[in-house]
Amino acid sequence: MFKFRFWSLLLVLALVSACNFTEEIYVKEDGSGKISINFDGSEMMGMMGEELNKSGEKAIDSVISFKSFLEEKKDSIATLSAENQANLKKLEPFEMHMVMNPETNEMKFDLYRDFDDLNEISDIFKAFQDASSLGPGSKKQSPTSNLSNQATEIDYAFKANSFKRTARVVDSALLKQSIDSMAGAEMFLSGSTYKLKYHFPKRVKSASVEAATFSADGKTLYYEVDFLSYMKNPDTLNIEVLLEE
Repeated sequence: MFKFRFWSLLLVLALVSACNFTEEIYVKEDGSGKISINFDGSEMMGMMGEELNKSGEKAIDSVISFKSFLEEKKDSIATLSAENQANLKKLEPFEMHMVMNPETNEMKFDLYRDFDDLNEISDIFKAFQDASSLGPGSKKQSPTSNLSNQATEIDYAFKANSFKRTARVVDSALLKQSIDSMAGAEMFLSGSTYKLKYHFPKRVKSASVEAATFSADGKTLYYEVDFLSYMKNPDTLNIEVLLEE
């Protein structure tokens, strides 16, 4: 059976340990599609696996519907601040697939949702952070917990064969505060990465970042940066992609 306490603890640890995130988007011709953020914490599970085995934790392979979960917990959620309730409300369209197995050192999260228009979606990494606030560790903040809260905003757009991902700083003081709070975690986060993996309905004609690579059919773009660099400079992953006619 799914143990929420165990899942919440690992989500919080995922935000303060060496980790690799992949932001993945599938875009169809009509602008609809799917967005997800994949987290691979198998390296961290390798360090924790022995202790978790001793504690008797069982392997988990579950899919969570946040719409159902928020309905189930609506009474306790009603006691939260209006701001926190609004943030949790944004999780309703999402589902999360979790695979955690101490014996095989596997730990993976995939938070995802469908969309009819890219304008419906915003910062998927912030959604992952908000998901970690649902458990008993919600009162504790990780060094990255405020970074995408109000300091930055991310917009996605797809129109006339042009795709854009744009992050902008809306509160420079909060961004500096968040960066300062990460100082003690830099050693743990130094090997972490944040990768974009975007699938388009047509071949890519050009991309605004020279380091981007592409699949054999030219329809999938890959772009990876150092996680700490992205946290300190959100516009590092700003990108514009032009598709062939």
